[in-house]
Amino acid sequence: MTIIQPRTAPGTLELLPRQQMVFQHMLDTIRRGFERFGFVPVETPVFELKDVLLTKSGGETEKQVYFVQSTGSLQQGHEADLALRFDLTVPLARYVAEHERELVFPFRRYQIQRVYRGERAQRGRFREFYQCDIDVIGKDKLDPAYDAELPAIIVRIFEELNVGEFTIHFSNRKILLGLLASFGIDDAEKQKLVLRDIDKLDKIGRPKVREALVDLGLKDIIADRLLSLITHTGSKEELLAALRAEKAEHPVFLQGLMELSQIVVSLKALGVAENRTRLNLAIARGLDYYTGTVYETFIDAHPEFGSVCSGGRYDDLAGLYTKSKLPGVGLSIGLTRLYDQLNMHNLLPQVPHNVQILITQLDPQLSSVYLSLGTELRHAGYNVENYLEPAKLDKQLKYADRAGIPLAIIIGENEQSKGNVLIKDLMAKSQLELPRTELINRLKNIIHHKD
Repeated sequence: MTIIQPRTAPGTLELLPRQQMVFQHMLDTIRRGFERFGFVPVETPVFELKDVLLTKSGGETEKQVYFVQSTGSLQQGHEADLALRFDLTVPLARYVAEHERELVFPFRRYQIQRVYRGERAQRGRFREFYQCDIDVIGKDKLDPAYDAELPAIIVRIFEELNVGEFTIHFSNRKILLGLLASFGIDDAEKQKLVLRDIDKLDKIGRPKVREALVDLGLKDIIADRLLSLITHTGSKEELLAALRAEKAEHPVFLQGLMELSQIVVSLKALGVAENRTRLNLAIARGLDYYTGTVYETFIDAHPEFGSVCSGGRYDDLAGLYTKSKLPGVGLSIGLTRLYDQLNMHNLLPQVPHNVQILITQLDPQLSSVYLSLGTELRHAGYNVENYLEPAKLDKQLKYADRAGIPLAIIIGENEQSKGNVLIKDLMAKSQLELPRTELINRLKNIIHHKD
Protein backbone atom coordinates (compact mmCIF):
# COMPACT_ATOMS: atom_id res chain seq x y z
CA MET A 1 0.00 0.00 0.00
CA THR A 2 1.33 3.43 -0.96
CA ILE A 3 1.73 5.74 2.03
CA ILE A 4 0.29 9.21 1.42
CA GLN A 5 2.63 12.00 2.52
CA PRO A 6 0.95 13.80 5.46
CA ARG A 7 0.79 17.56 4.87
CA THR A 8 -1.45 20.47 5.74
CA ALA A 9 -3.33 22.37 3.07
CA PRO A 10 -1.66 25.66 1.99
CA GLY A 11 -3.04 28.78 3.65
CA THR A 12 -3.94 27.14 6.95
CA LEU A 13 -2.41 27.43 10.42
CA GLU A 14 -1.87 24.19 12.34
CA LEU A 15 -0.08 24.46 15.67
CA LEU A 16 1.71 22.13 18.08
CA PRO A 17 0.15 21.84 21.56
CA ARG A 18 2.36 24.47 23.26
CA GLN A 19 1.68 26.91 20.42
CA GLN A 20 -2.02 26.10 20.51
CA MET A 21 -2.08 26.99 24.21
CA VAL A 22 -0.74 30.45 23.37
CA PHE A 23 -3.31 30.85 20.60
CA GLN A 24 -6.08 29.69 22.93
CA HIS A 25 -4.87 32.13 25.59
CA MET A 26 -5.18 34.95 23.04
CA LEU A 27 -8.68 33.78 22.07
CA ASP A 28 -9.73 33.62 25.73
CA THR A 29 -8.26 37.06 26.45
CA ILE A 30 -10.20 38.59 23.58
CA ARG A 31 -13.40 36.82 24.64
CA ARG A 32 -13.04 38.02 28.23
CA GLY A 33 -12.37 41.55 27.01
CA PHE A 34 -15.55 41.57 24.94
CA GLU A 35 -17.66 40.12 27.73
CA ARG A 36 -16.25 42.57 30.29
CA PHE A 37 -18.06 45.34 28.43
CA GLY A 38 -21.38 43.52 28.30
CA PHE A 39 -21.23 41.93 24.85
CA VAL A 40 -22.93 38.59 24.20
CA PRO A 41 -21.68 35.73 21.98
CA VAL A 42 -23.15 34.77 18.62
CA GLU A 43 -22.18 31.96 16.26
CA THR A 44 -23.41 31.48 12.73
CA PRO A 45 -23.08 28.44 10.44
CA VAL A 46 -19.77 28.01 8.62
CA PHE A 47 -21.68 28.15 5.32
CA GLU A 48 -24.53 30.35 4.16
CA LEU A 49 -26.96 30.14 1.29
CA LYS A 50 -25.13 31.42 -1.78
CA ASP A 51 -27.71 34.06 -2.72
CA VAL A 52 -27.63 35.45 0.85
CA LEU A 53 -23.85 35.42 1.26
CA LEU A 54 -23.00 36.92 -2.11
CA THR A 55 -25.59 39.70 -2.05
CA LYS A 56 -23.01 42.35 -1.21
CA SER A 57 -20.07 40.77 -2.92
CA GLY A 58 -18.88 40.78 -6.48
CA GLY A 59 -15.71 41.10 -8.46
CA GLU A 60 -12.63 40.09 -6.50
CA THR A 61 -14.58 38.99 -3.42
CA GLU A 62 -16.65 36.45 -5.33
CA LYS A 63 -13.49 35.01 -6.87
CA GLN A 64 -12.28 34.13 -3.35
CA VAL A 65 -15.44 32.36 -2.20
CA TYR A 66 -15.39 28.61 -1.52
CA PHE A 67 -18.59 26.93 -2.67
CA VAL A 68 -19.97 23.88 -0.84
CA GLN A 69 -21.43 20.98 -2.77
CA SER A 70 -22.03 17.32 -2.00
CA THR A 71 -20.56 14.66 -4.27
CA GLY A 72 -24.04 13.43 -5.18
CA SER A 73 -25.21 16.91 -6.12
CA LEU A 74 -22.07 17.45 -8.21
CA GLN A 75 -22.55 14.18 -10.06
CA GLN A 76 -26.12 15.15 -10.87
CA GLY A 77 -24.90 18.40 -12.39
CA HIS A 78 -26.51 20.69 -9.83
CA GLU A 79 -25.02 24.08 -9.07
CA ALA A 80 -23.74 24.71 -5.55
CA ASP A 81 -26.25 26.63 -3.45
CA LEU A 82 -24.04 26.98 -0.35
CA ALA A 83 -20.78 28.88 0.23
CA LEU A 84 -18.32 29.23 3.12
CA ARG A 85 -18.45 32.62 4.83
CA PHE A 86 -15.61 34.97 3.83
CA ASP A 87 -16.12 37.36 6.76
CA LEU A 88 -18.41 37.69 9.78
CA THR A 89 -20.14 40.91 8.72
CA VAL A 90 -22.45 39.48 6.06
CA PRO A 91 -23.55 36.60 8.35
CA LEU A 92 -24.20 39.20 11.09
CA ALA A 93 -26.36 41.25 8.72
CA ARG A 94 -28.38 38.14 7.83
CA TYR A 95 -28.60 37.12 11.50
CA VAL A 96 -29.87 40.50 12.70
CA ALA A 97 -32.40 40.80 9.86
CA GLU A 98 -33.68 37.26 10.45
CA HIS A 99 -33.96 37.55 14.24
CA GLU A 100 -34.77 41.27 14.46
CA ARG A 101 -37.98 40.76 16.45
CA GLU A 102 -36.26 38.51 18.99
CA LEU A 103 -33.22 40.70 19.66
CA VAL A 104 -32.83 43.52 22.15
CA PHE A 105 -31.47 46.76 20.67
CA PRO A 106 -28.90 48.14 20.86
CA PHE A 107 -27.67 44.63 20.08
CA ARG A 108 -24.16 44.16 21.49
CA ARG A 109 -22.64 41.03 20.00
CA TYR A 110 -19.24 39.46 19.62
CA GLN A 111 -18.36 36.62 17.27
CA ILE A 112 -15.13 34.59 17.23
CA GLN A 113 -15.06 32.08 14.39
CA ARG A 114 -13.09 30.92 11.37
CA VAL A 115 -13.70 32.43 7.94
CA TYR A 116 -12.54 31.25 4.51
CA ARG A 117 -11.09 33.00 1.47
CA GLY A 118 -9.58 31.46 -1.63
CA GLU A 119 -6.53 33.72 -1.65
CA ARG A 120 -3.17 32.74 -3.04
CA ALA A 121 -1.47 31.07 -0.09
CA GLN A 122 1.59 33.00 1.11
CA ARG A 123 3.13 34.18 4.38
CA GLY A 124 0.65 36.37 6.21
CA ARG A 125 -2.21 35.42 3.86
CA PHE A 126 -4.47 32.62 5.01
CA ARG A 127 -7.33 30.75 3.40
CA GLU A 128 -8.73 29.73 6.78
CA PHE A 129 -8.38 32.16 9.66
CA TYR A 130 -10.00 33.39 12.85
CA GLN A 131 -11.75 36.73 13.01
CA CYS A 132 -12.78 38.20 16.34
CA ASP A 133 -15.56 40.72 15.68
CA ILE A 134 -17.41 43.05 17.99
CA ASP A 135 -20.37 45.16 16.88
CA VAL A 136 -23.14 47.29 18.33
CA ILE A 137 -26.27 47.43 16.18
CA GLY A 138 -28.99 50.02 16.75
CA LYS A 139 -32.60 50.18 15.63
CA ASP A 140 -33.20 53.31 13.51
CA LYS A 141 -30.33 55.15 15.27
CA LEU A 142 -27.17 54.52 17.26
CA ASP A 143 -25.57 57.17 19.46
CA PRO A 144 -21.95 58.18 18.59
CA ALA A 145 -21.03 57.37 22.21
CA TYR A 146 -20.52 53.75 21.10
CA ASP A 147 -17.78 54.88 18.72
CA ALA A 148 -15.53 55.64 21.72
CA GLU A 149 -16.38 52.50 23.69
CA LEU A 150 -15.06 50.08 21.05
CA PRO A 151 -11.45 51.37 20.97
CA ALA A 152 -11.49 51.39 24.79
CA ILE A 153 -12.30 47.66 24.66
CA ILE A 154 -9.48 46.98 22.19
CA VAL A 155 -6.99 48.93 24.33
CA ARG A 156 -7.89 46.79 27.34
CA ILE A 157 -7.51 43.57 25.33
CA PHE A 158 -4.21 44.47 23.66
CA GLU A 159 -2.70 45.59 26.95
CA GLU A 160 -3.67 42.26 28.50
CA LEU A 161 -2.20 40.40 25.51
CA ASN A 162 1.06 42.28 26.14
CA VAL A 163 1.89 42.63 22.44
CA GLY A 164 4.08 45.70 22.97
CA GLU A 165 3.28 49.34 22.32
CA PHE A 166 0.35 49.90 19.99
CA THR A 167 -1.78 52.80 18.79
CA ILE A 168 -5.37 52.92 17.60
CA HIS A 169 -5.67 55.50 14.81
CA PHE A 170 -9.15 56.86 14.25
CA SER A 171 -10.89 59.40 12.07
CA ASN A 172 -14.31 60.16 10.59
CA ARG A 173 -15.05 59.95 6.88
CA LYS A 174 -17.39 62.96 7.19
CA ILE A 175 -14.41 65.21 7.91
CA LEU A 176 -12.66 64.64 4.58
CA LEU A 177 -15.87 64.44 2.55
CA GLY A 178 -17.21 67.59 4.19
CA LEU A 179 -13.93 69.43 3.64
CA LEU A 180 -13.81 68.42 -0.01
CA ALA A 181 -17.40 69.57 -0.47
CA SER A 182 -16.58 72.90 1.19
CA PHE A 183 -13.66 73.25 -1.25
CA GLY A 184 -16.12 72.82 -4.11
CA ILE A 185 -15.35 69.13 -4.77
CA ASP A 186 -18.77 67.56 -4.31
CA ASP A 187 -18.74 64.98 -7.10
CA ALA A 188 -18.82 61.54 -5.42
CA GLU A 189 -16.52 59.86 -7.94
CA LYS A 190 -13.95 62.63 -7.71
CA GLN A 191 -14.08 62.47 -3.92
CA LYS A 192 -13.30 58.73 -4.12
CA LEU A 193 -10.27 59.44 -6.30
CA VAL A 194 -9.00 62.04 -3.82
CA LEU A 195 -9.45 59.64 -0.91
CA ARG A 196 -7.71 56.87 -2.85
CA ASP A 197 -4.65 59.10 -3.30
CA ILE A 198 -4.70 60.18 0.35
CA ASP A 199 -4.66 56.50 1.35
CA LYS A 200 -1.30 56.16 -0.46
CA LEU A 201 0.37 58.77 1.76
CA ASP A 202 2.43 56.26 3.78
CA LYS A 203 3.56 54.44 0.65
CA ILE A 204 4.47 57.22 -1.78
CA GLY A 205 4.98 60.27 0.46
CA ARG A 206 3.51 63.76 0.66
CA PRO A 207 5.06 65.28 -2.53
CA LYS A 208 3.65 62.59 -4.83
CA VAL A 209 0.24 62.68 -3.12
CA ARG A 210 0.19 66.47 -3.53
CA GLU A 211 1.03 66.09 -7.20
CA ALA A 212 -1.77 63.56 -7.63
CA LEU A 213 -4.28 65.86 -5.90
CA VAL A 214 -3.34 68.77 -8.14
CA ASP A 215 -3.68 66.50 -11.18
CA LEU A 216 -7.22 65.78 -10.01
CA GLY A 217 -7.99 69.48 -10.21
CA LEU A 218 -7.35 70.70 -6.64
CA LYS A 219 -5.81 74.15 -6.48
CA ASP A 220 -2.31 74.29 -4.99
CA ILE A 221 -3.50 76.16 -1.90
CA ILE A 222 -6.35 73.67 -1.34
CA ALA A 223 -4.04 70.65 -1.74
CA ASP A 224 -1.61 72.19 0.76
CA ARG A 225 -4.35 72.96 3.31
CA LEU A 226 -5.74 69.43 3.00
CA LEU A 227 -2.33 67.77 3.35
CA SER A 228 -1.45 70.01 6.28
CA LEU A 229 -4.46 68.69 8.18
CA ILE A 230 -3.92 65.10 7.12
CA THR A 231 -0.24 65.07 8.18
CA HIS A 232 -0.87 66.96 11.44
CA THR A 233 1.29 65.46 14.21
CA GLY A 234 -0.04 67.35 17.22
CA SER A 235 -2.37 66.14 19.94
CA LYS A 236 -6.00 65.26 19.34
CA GLU A 237 -7.11 68.59 20.82
CA GLU A 238 -4.67 70.51 18.61
CA LEU A 239 -5.95 68.79 15.47
CA LEU A 240 -9.55 69.44 16.48
CA ALA A 241 -8.62 73.11 16.96
CA ALA A 242 -7.04 73.16 13.49
CA LEU A 243 -10.22 71.70 12.02
CA ARG A 244 -12.37 74.28 13.77
CA ALA A 245 -10.07 77.00 12.42
CA GLU A 246 -11.00 75.92 8.88
CA LYS A 247 -14.45 77.42 9.60
CA ALA A 248 -15.97 75.04 7.04
CA GLU A 249 -19.74 75.31 7.22
CA HIS A 250 -20.69 72.20 5.26
CA PRO A 251 -23.14 70.16 7.39
CA VAL A 252 -21.33 66.85 6.73
CA PHE A 253 -18.06 68.36 8.01
CA LEU A 254 -19.76 69.86 11.07
CA GLN A 255 -21.40 66.53 11.91
CA GLY A 256 -18.08 64.71 11.62
CA LEU A 257 -16.32 67.31 13.76
CA MET A 258 -18.95 66.98 16.47
CA GLU A 259 -18.64 63.18 16.47
CA LEU A 260 -14.84 63.28 16.61
CA SER A 261 -14.94 65.76 19.49
CA GLN A 262 -17.33 63.50 21.40
CA ILE A 263 -15.01 60.49 20.91
CA VAL A 264 -12.01 62.43 22.25
CA VAL A 265 -13.94 63.47 25.37
CA SER A 266 -15.33 59.95 25.91
CA LEU A 267 -11.93 58.26 25.54
CA LYS A 268 -10.65 60.34 28.45
CA ALA A 269 -13.68 59.48 30.55
CA LEU A 270 -13.15 55.79 29.77
CA GLY A 271 -9.61 56.04 31.16
CA VAL A 272 -7.84 55.36 27.86
CA ALA A 273 -4.23 56.59 28.03
CA GLU A 274 -3.52 59.49 25.68
CA ASN A 275 -0.78 57.63 23.81
CA ARG A 276 -3.01 54.64 23.00
CA THR A 277 -5.08 56.53 20.42
CA ARG A 278 -4.29 59.01 17.68
CA LEU A 279 -6.62 61.18 15.63
CA ASN A 280 -5.35 60.56 12.10
CA LEU A 281 -7.24 62.02 9.13
CA ALA A 282 -5.11 59.99 6.69
CA ILE A 283 -7.17 56.87 7.40
CA ALA A 284 -9.09 56.67 4.15
CA ARG A 285 -9.35 52.94 3.43
CA GLY A 286 -12.76 51.37 3.50
CA LEU A 287 -14.52 54.67 3.15
CA ASP A 288 -16.86 53.27 0.50
CA TYR A 289 -18.30 51.02 3.20
CA TYR A 290 -17.97 53.06 6.38
CA THR A 291 -20.10 56.14 6.87
CA GLY A 292 -18.55 57.80 9.93
CA THR A 293 -15.85 56.77 12.38
CA VAL A 294 -13.03 54.55 11.08
CA TYR A 295 -10.32 52.74 13.06
CA GLU A 296 -6.94 51.16 12.30
CA THR A 297 -4.66 49.64 14.96
CA PHE A 298 -0.89 49.36 14.57
CA ILE A 299 1.90 47.72 16.58
CA ASP A 300 4.22 50.73 16.96
CA ALA A 301 7.51 48.85 16.58
CA HIS A 302 6.27 46.92 13.55
CA PRO A 303 4.30 49.13 11.14
CA GLU A 304 5.03 46.51 8.47
CA PHE A 305 2.37 44.34 10.14
CA GLY A 306 -0.25 46.71 8.80
CA SER A 307 -3.47 47.18 10.72
CA VAL A 308 -4.08 44.37 13.23
CA CYS A 309 -7.57 45.56 14.21
CA SER A 310 -9.82 47.72 12.05
CA GLY A 311 -13.43 48.75 11.62
CA GLY A 312 -15.80 51.65 11.74
CA ARG A 313 -19.33 53.03 11.65
CA TYR A 314 -21.88 52.02 9.02
CA ASP A 315 -25.32 53.51 8.47
CA ASP A 316 -27.28 50.44 7.49
CA LEU A 317 -26.00 46.95 8.23
CA ALA A 318 -28.78 44.86 6.73
CA GLY A 319 -30.42 47.06 4.11
CA LEU A 320 -30.46 44.23 1.57
CA TYR A 321 -32.26 41.86 3.95
CA THR A 322 -34.81 44.08 5.73
CA LYS A 323 -36.58 47.42 5.36
CA SER A 324 -35.56 48.32 8.92
CA LYS A 325 -32.69 50.74 9.33
CA LEU A 326 -30.00 49.08 11.44
CA PRO A 327 -26.95 51.35 11.92
CA GLY A 328 -23.92 49.97 13.69
CA VAL A 329 -20.28 50.29 14.62
CA GLY A 330 -17.76 47.46 14.80
CA LEU A 331 -14.15 46.35 15.06
CA SER A 332 -12.45 43.15 13.94
CA ILE A 333 -9.22 41.47 15.08
CA GLY A 334 -7.68 39.10 12.52
CA LEU A 335 -6.28 36.77 15.16
CA THR A 336 -4.64 34.15 12.94
CA ARG A 337 -2.62 36.75 11.06
CA LEU A 338 -1.78 38.63 14.27
CA TYR A 339 -0.56 35.41 15.93
CA ASP A 340 1.57 34.55 12.90
CA GLN A 341 3.19 37.99 12.81
CA LEU A 342 3.88 38.06 16.55
CA ASN A 343 5.34 34.56 16.34
CA MET A 344 7.69 35.59 13.51
CA HIS A 345 9.12 38.37 15.68
CA ASN A 346 9.17 36.43 19.00
CA LEU A 347 6.52 38.73 20.47
CA LEU A 348 4.01 36.11 21.57
CA PRO A 349 2.92 36.31 25.24
CA GLN A 350 4.38 33.77 27.64
CA VAL A 351 1.64 31.39 28.67
CA PRO A 352 1.87 28.75 31.42
CA HIS A 353 1.02 25.15 30.54
CA ASN A 354 -2.65 24.22 30.91
CA VAL A 355 -1.61 21.32 33.15
CA GLN A 356 -0.27 22.67 36.43
CA ILE A 357 0.67 19.45 38.21
CA LEU A 358 1.81 15.96 37.22
CA ILE A 359 1.22 13.26 39.84
CA THR A 360 3.92 10.69 39.22
CA GLN A 361 3.55 6.95 39.73
CA LEU A 362 6.49 5.93 41.85
CA ASP A 363 4.96 2.77 43.31
CA PRO A 364 2.23 0.83 41.42
CA GLN A 365 0.96 -0.41 44.79
CA LEU A 366 -0.05 3.20 45.57
CA SER A 367 -1.97 3.81 42.33
CA SER A 368 -5.25 4.34 44.19
CA VAL A 369 -3.51 6.96 46.37
CA TYR A 370 -2.32 8.82 43.27
CA LEU A 371 -5.74 8.70 41.64
CA SER A 372 -7.57 9.94 44.74
CA LEU A 373 -5.01 12.76 45.17
CA GLY A 374 -5.60 13.83 41.56
CA THR A 375 -9.35 13.94 42.19
CA GLU A 376 -8.85 15.93 45.38
CA LEU A 377 -6.66 18.51 43.62
CA ARG A 378 -9.08 18.85 40.69
CA HIS A 379 -11.91 19.53 43.12
CA ALA A 380 -9.70 22.25 44.59
CA GLY A 381 -9.48 23.88 41.16
CA TYR A 382 -6.13 22.68 39.81
CA ASN A 383 -5.43 21.16 36.40
CA VAL A 384 -3.84 17.83 37.17
CA GLU A 385 -2.53 14.92 35.09
CA ASN A 386 -1.91 11.48 36.54
CA TYR A 387 0.93 9.45 35.05
CA LEU A 388 -0.93 6.16 34.67
CA GLU A 389 1.67 3.62 33.59
CA PRO A 390 4.69 2.26 35.46
CA ALA A 391 7.93 4.00 34.42
CA LYS A 392 11.17 5.16 35.94
CA LEU A 393 10.80 8.43 37.83
CA ASP A 394 13.42 10.07 35.63
CA LYS A 395 11.35 9.29 32.53
CA GLN A 396 8.22 10.75 34.13
CA LEU A 397 10.03 13.96 35.15
CA LYS A 398 11.48 14.33 31.65
CA TYR A 399 7.99 13.92 30.24
CA ALA A 400 6.68 16.70 32.52
CA ASP A 401 9.61 18.96 31.63
CA ARG A 402 9.20 18.49 27.87
CA ALA A 403 5.44 18.99 28.12
CA GLY A 404 5.95 22.21 30.09
CA ILE A 405 4.23 21.01 33.27
CA PRO A 406 5.84 23.08 36.06
CA LEU A 407 5.22 20.89 39.14
CA ALA A 408 5.47 17.17 39.86
CA ILE A 409 4.15 15.48 42.99
CA ILE A 410 5.99 12.40 44.21
CA ILE A 411 4.70 9.95 46.80
CA GLY A 412 6.77 6.88 47.52
CA GLU A 413 6.56 4.36 50.31
CA ASN A 414 8.60 6.65 52.58
CA GLU A 415 6.40 9.74 51.96
CA GLN A 416 3.23 7.67 52.31
CA SER A 417 4.29 6.25 55.67
CA LYS A 418 4.93 9.78 57.00
CA GLY A 419 1.72 11.22 55.48
CA ASN A 420 3.81 13.57 53.33
CA VAL A 421 4.11 14.52 49.67
CA LEU A 422 7.15 15.74 47.76
CA ILE A 423 6.62 18.69 45.38
CA LYS A 424 9.25 19.01 42.70
CA ASP A 425 9.51 22.39 40.96
CA LEU A 426 10.85 21.50 37.51
CA MET A 427 11.49 25.09 36.50
CA ALA A 428 13.34 26.17 39.63
CA LYS A 429 14.90 22.71 40.00
CA SER A 430 13.97 22.62 43.68
CA GLN A 431 11.79 20.42 45.86
CA LEU A 432 9.73 20.68 49.02
CA GLU A 433 8.39 17.95 51.30
CA LEU A 434 5.33 18.76 53.36
CA PRO A 435 2.36 17.09 55.06
CA ARG A 436 -0.35 16.07 52.61
CA THR A 437 -2.90 17.90 54.79
CA GLU A 438 -1.12 21.20 53.98
CA LEU A 439 -0.76 20.51 50.25
CA ILE A 440 -3.76 22.39 48.89
CA ASN A 441 -3.11 25.55 50.92
CA ARG A 442 0.60 25.56 50.10
CA LEU A 443 -0.09 24.98 46.39
CA LYS A 444 -2.03 28.26 46.21
CA ASN A 445 1.16 30.24 46.82
CA ILE A 446 3.34 28.01 44.66
CA ILE A 447 0.99 28.09 41.64
CA HIS A 448 0.35 31.82 42.04
CA HIS A 449 4.10 32.43 41.98
CA LYS A 450 4.37 30.36 38.77
CA ASP A 451 1.60 32.29 37.04
